[in-house]
Amino acid sequence: MFELKTIALFVVTAIAEIVGCYLPYLWLRQSGSIWLLLPAALSLALFAWLLTLHPEASGRVYAAYGGIYVAVALGWLWLVDGIRPTNWDVVGVAFTFIGMGIIMFAPRA
Repeated sequence: MFELKTIALFVVTAIAEIVGCYLPYLWLRQSGSIWLLLPAALSLALFAWLLTLHPEASGRVYAAYGGIYVAVALGWLWLVDGIRPTNWDVVGVAFTFIGMGIIMFAPRA
């Protein structure tokens, strides 16, 4: 159960980070409203707070979070940008999941 909660928290954290970065992108590159920066800032604050909810050391959390972030970013690529990930993208995600699993869930003394 700990593993599922950790992964779910990582997914929500990744979405908060991506939204926090995507909204300024819309403002800067897609002629969006400057008001997009307000929810972007709130989303990035949420992202930072969510990272503090993990019981592991921060460096380990940040390292393992990267694996989930890669997968969520490719999901965003597909769902929001309309670009389907390639087979190589999927292979890359599999490798990041392996690394994330080792970092977060390996037995510790």
